[in-house]
Order: sequence, then structure tokens, then C-alpha cells
Amino acid sequence: MSDRLADPDRRTGELNFRELLRWAWRQLTSMRTALILLLLLALAAVPGSLIPQQGVDALKTSQWQEAHPDLTPVYDRLGLFDVYGTPWFAAIYVLLMVSLVGCIIPRTLVYLRAIRSAPPRAPRNLGRLPDHASYRTDEDVEVVLERARQVLRRRRYRVRPDDGDASVSSERGYLREVGNLVFHLSVIIVLVGFAYGSLFGYKGGVILPVGTEFSNTLTQYDDFVPGDLFSDDDMEPFCFTVDDFDVEWLTSGPRAGMSRGFNADTRYQADCTGADASDEQQYDLRVNHPLAIGKTEVFLIGHGYAPVITVRDGEGNVAWNAPTIFLPQDQTLFSFGVVKAGGARPSQIGLEGVLFPTFVLDSNGDPQNLMGQLNNPLLSMSVYSGDLGLSDGSPQSVYILEKDGLEKLKNDDGSDFRLDMQVGDTVELPNGLGSVTFDGIQEWNRLQISRTPGKLVALTGVVLALIGLLGSLFIRPRRLWVRARVVDGETLVEVAALDRSGGGDVTPEIETVVAALRGDPPAEEKS
Repeated sequence: MSDRLADPDRRTGELNFRELLRWAWRQLTSMRTALILLLLLALAAVPGSLIPQQGVDALKTSQWQEAHPDLTPVYDRLGLFDVYGTPWFAAIYVLLMVSLVGCIIPRTLVYLRAIRSAPPRAPRNLGRLPDHASYRTDEDVEVVLERARQVLRRRRYRVRPDDGDASVSSERGYLREVGNLVFHLSVIIVLVGFAYGSLFGYKGGVILPVGTEFSNTLTQYDDFVPGDLFSDDDMEPFCFTVDDFDVEWLTSGPRAGMSRGFNADTRYQADCTGADASDEQQYDLRVNHPLAIGKTEVFLIGHGYAPVITVRDGEGNVAWNAPTIFLPQDQTLFSFGVVKAGGARPSQIGLEGVLFPTFVLDSNGDPQNLMGQLNNPLLSMSVYSGDLGLSDGSPQSVYILEKDGLEKLKNDDGSDFRLDMQVGDTVELPNGLGSVTFDGIQEWNRLQISRTPGKLVALTGVVLALIGLLGSLFIRPRRLWVRARVVDGETLVEVAALDRSGGGDVTPEIETVVAALRGDPPAEEKS
């Protein structure tokens, strides 16, 4: 009002800058806005569940991008391959945090005042309450009121201090407000825990062939997503090796041939740095049973096969000899992979093809993969020669064969030359380009290595939210009053109760209190 009087030219309903900020703050910190932002956050997280995320599984993301070349530029521009790291997701998260804090803190103060306040005075006419009872006695008013205080305290009621009124006011179930208070505060604790973990934690992934050692350094990761405030110095100096990997296969039922259980026999050291190296320890790494090393956890999230392939060029030199990661294309571990023999002479050699762990021919003579177990492995690959494009220094995916400078090898009849090999086979390439040998198959594990420092904070918030919610649902707040006054030479005692949660039957409680005041023998309380 003073601002309007100071500026008589202002039109009615116009807001100055300070009033506009106050109005915006009230809108942002309203419960309606908090619920809308919570809904928006849930909707914004949907793409992160449906679309492969770069920080979770870079391999699956690259496969999806290859399969959807038209959608990939659009999704990439919108940040849908890294939903939780986009500015628009962060904006919703921050606005929700501010809204909840501004909405919860004032309500927390209200709850605290409600918890600390004494029960209200007795209404003037207890007989008007829906649930009430009365009786007459020859005892003095003070005797009745003192007995009422004792009875109610024994029944865990909080009794209002005597203020000279000829009545006793009491309340039970006031801890329901504590449940509301804990629930609201726990929401903030959960958000703080997630935010802390996102800022100071990291998440990385690596495909590791069985028998290969991993050291916790940045160069060892296939993909690595650090928090905004994460420092490389925070990485713990551990190392580990998966010595053996066992798979339990389903042999019957509609899912026969698929894997059911995994177990990676892992050997690790908490510190691998020189003289300070710690002793080796063993751990059975399984799905949903991560290996915890200090504050870092190692998760087993996938597995597959890596055929060991040797490529010799036309001069007889070994141009490639290593386990080659093949990526599973379905649940039977039918896999796809490429080989880039850039050192082959006189021409570079590229291989692209698939691995059948259990190769069979169907009734039409078409190749099929029956199951993921290595019962009849077959490697089928096309062969290319020419320039692999490795010399220009441009980055290439190890799972994609760039064919711009390559020519596909042909048979004498003009058909495509193809390698169909079982373990131990060697095939000579046309035109004296060399040979390819299928030496064997190793298994690999897809591991996720992450450090989430705020997870215990978030877990504490979730547990507190559950406790607070249970308290607010099952604790029934009730108020009970006892008034005594002299009427026609006798003491009239009135008892009334009110269930504040609504729908509760307080008649048994009134009957129990009346019986205790009159000194009647205790009767079995109704439930």
C-alpha cells in the first residue's frame, strides 16, 4: 500500500519489481508447482529409460545410433542419449529442489509448533460433540479431575497443564505430525543425496576379456562419465582380474538355450601401487552382487564372446592376432564383430561378420543360432581389402568397418567371398592377400564401475520417508476431554473425544476412560 501511495501514477493491479519477485516466489514454492515439477521430472526421465544412455552403456547406444541413422541427429541435438546430463533436465531438477525447500521449510515450522503446543482447551459444551458420555458421582470435582489426569497419562495421552479450568484436556497421536515432518524433510535429503552423488561421483564401463587385468585409471575405460566436481585424484588405485567366468544355461522350457545365472571368479587388490600394494583377495562377482573396493563398486552387467583370430598378409607376416570383441545381437548371443588388420601388406585387410555359438541349419537350409552355449561355434565373415582409413588420424569405432576405401573380395564366379570357419580352421584369401585362422574363443565381461558417494544419504532419506509415511498413515491423532462440575448437589462428569483423522470410532475409548474414572473393573477393550 505504501508503494502505491508513493507512486500515484501506478495503475491498479500493476506490480513493481519487488512485488513481482514475491509473487513468483510464492508461485514457485506452492505445493501445486512442486507437484507439477515432480511430474515433469518423471516425464523427463522416461527417455532415459527407453533410449540407451551414453553414460550407462556406450556400446548399446552406438548400436542404436547405427540402427536409426535418421533419428540419431535429432535425438543427439535434444540430448536424449544423455538425458540426466542435459541442461533442461538439470533446470527441472533445480527448480524442483528450490520449490520443495521453499514449500517444506515453512510447513516444517508449522509442524514443529503443532508438536510443541499443548492440547486445546475443552469445548464449552461437550454434549454437542458426536461422541460423548456422562455420569454423576458424589466425589469432589478436584478428585475426579486428578484421577482423570492419572488415567489419561497411563493411556499415553499428553495432558494440558492445569490452568484453573474445571476440565482436563488431553491428546494422543500427536506424533503423526512428526511423521509428516520426517516425510517432508526426507524428500529434501533424497534430492541432496542424488545431487551430491551426481556432482562428486563417476560411472564408467569396460569390456574385459577373461584373464585380462584391469587397473582403475582413465585410460582403461571404454566410456567414462564423471561428475561436474569429480577429480581424477579421487580414483582409488585398485586392480582386478576375472580369472574364470561360468554361465548357467537353461536346458528346457520356452527359454531353453538362454543364460540364467552368471558367476565371475575375480581376483582383486585394493591398492596396486608399487610397494604399497595390498594382498590379493577373491570374490565371486555376480549380477546384483557387486564387488565393493573402498568406495567404488564393480557391477557385472553383461557378457559375450571374443573369437581369437589371426590374420597373415601376403608376405606371411602376422597383421592381426588378438581376441576380437563381438557384440551380442540377441539373447542367444548371436554376435557381430569386425577385424581391422591395418598392418597387412600389400593391402590392408578388413573382416566383418557374425559368430554363431551353436550353429544349425533349419529345414530350409538357412543358418540359425540355436543357443548361447558354445556347442557348435561357427565364424562367418566377409573380407575386404584396400585402405581402412586408419592413417588419416580420424577416430573410428572398433565395432564398425568403414568401407569407403575398401573393395569386397569375390570368388572366381563373381559371388562374394566369405569365410565360414570353425575353431582351428585356416582359409587362404584370394589374390595372394594372405590367410585367416580361427584359433579359438574367449569370453568377455561387460563391467560397470561406479562411485556414488551420496547413495547412503539418499538411502537414509528413503528409509526416513517410509518411516514418516507409515507414521502419518497409522498413527491416529485423538483428543479427549473430561469436565467435572457440581449440578444439583452432585458432581456431573462429562467425557468427550474427537478423532482428528476422521472415520475412527472413539466410543470404546470413551467407555474405557469412563469405567476407569468410576472405578469399575477393567473390561476387555474393543478393537
